[in-house]
Amino acid sequence: MATVLAAAFIALLLAVLVLHLISLPANWILLGLVAVWKWTHPAMDAGWWFFGLLAGLALAGEIIEQVVQIVGGKRYGSSGRGLLGAFIGGFAGAIMGAPILFGLGAIPGALLGAYAGGLIFELMHERPFVEAHRSALGNMYGRILGNVLKLALGITMLVLSIPRIWPS
Repeated sequence: MATVLAAAFIALLLAVLVLHLISLPANWILLGLVAVWKWTHPAMDAGWWFFGLLAGLALAGEIIEQVVQIVGGKRYGSSGRGLLGAFIGGFAGAIMGAPILFGLGAIPGALLGAYAGGLIFELMHERPFVEAHRSALGNMYGRILGNVLKLALGITMLVLSIPRIWPS
């Protein structure tokens, strides 16, 4: 029975990583669920150092995601306004796309939203279309790379947690 419960819990943790697609804090939710598992299974071999490591990975994911998006946007000439527009547009696009194709629409929604938000904010501040378009592409590329890196850290958190959750 313990093996079935552990397998179901690991499947839940894997499913939580899908929340990255709609820009929700999947790594933090994963950390919280692993903490609940520890609380309900005190024999779990995980102390403060382990949870500190998981929290550090989750925090690193947030920082990396934002920095990569900013660097991507700046590399393509985005202004601070364009970056703000890309952030707002990406979040809104993910939410609007989430109901499409059982949640998979959130991926293109977030990317197109980042592009559209960056483009609109740049155009509102009278940048020429060619510059605004290039900037918006940079915001979108930064969003893609940032999300991939954040997901990779979430997968790392999951892989580190599995041997501690699995009954011995």
